[in-house]
Amino acid sequence: MNALLEAAADTAVITKRNLIKIKRVPDLLVFTTLQPIMFVLLFAYVFGSAIDVPGVGYREFLIAGIFAQTVVFGSTFTGYSLAQDLQKGVIDRFRSLPMAPSAVLFGRTLSDVLNNVISLIVMALTGLVVGWRIRSSVLEALVGFALVLLFAYAISWVMAYVGLLVRSPEIVNNASFIVIFPLTFIANTFVPTNNLPGPLKAFADWNPVSAVTQAARELFGNTSAALPPPDVWSMQHPVPYTLIWVVLILAIFIPLSIRQYQRAASR
Repeated sequence: MNALLEAAADTAVITKRNLIKIKRVPDLLVFTTLQPIMFVLLFAYVFGSAIDVPGVGYREFLIAGIFAQTVVFGSTFTGYSLAQDLQKGVIDRFRSLPMAPSAVLFGRTLSDVLNNVISLIVMALTGLVVGWRIRSSVLEALVGFALVLLFAYAISWVMAYVGLLVRSPEIVNNASFIVIFPLTFIANTFVPTNNLPGPLKAFADWNPVSAVTQAARELFGNTSAALPPPDVWSMQHPVPYTLIWVVLILAIFIPLSIRQYQRAASR
């Protein structure tokens, strides 16, 4: 029990350190706030004039997808920051301190949740300006936001492992983009999956990004009976399917990341 309390205290210190870094490097905060605004405005006005979604205004259909895409892309900051700390020798300084090794990773991933919270707030306010509305209850909307943040937290552990594995911030960005770009676009983030050709539709229907997007849409009340009903289990039950992915990712990548951290720190 004492070891857990000490690890929790160490995690709190590292989390605070990362949050102070954001405050002292305003460029990070500017990027966190401007990018979501750009995404919402760009996709709302560019795709909004070209895509028709039966029974739902496209901007209402779009926002949940923008939420999912932005927080998934934002998770790359976790890997980038860890690779940067390794490169600059910050991890070596942490090794010399009497602290739990897992605290560095938990502190990093928890502090990045705040980045995603800021992004979601900015995107939601921008979405309201362009016409997005929440049609459900306050509780359902809060669950929708929480689910998006939980999924982003799980993805941040994947990025943490990548950042510790490759040790170069530039490679983290490039490698992450190669994987995340198709995951976020071959999904229902911007268009209904029924509009996609066969193989792409099958991939999109079982894509976890599609699940968290669909779950958020349903919880925000941005769906319509005019849309064709989902024909696969993942889209019929997006909330449990998303939670399955979250549990699976965390169960795999938390131990992998901690082990890789110990290897990287001992080099």
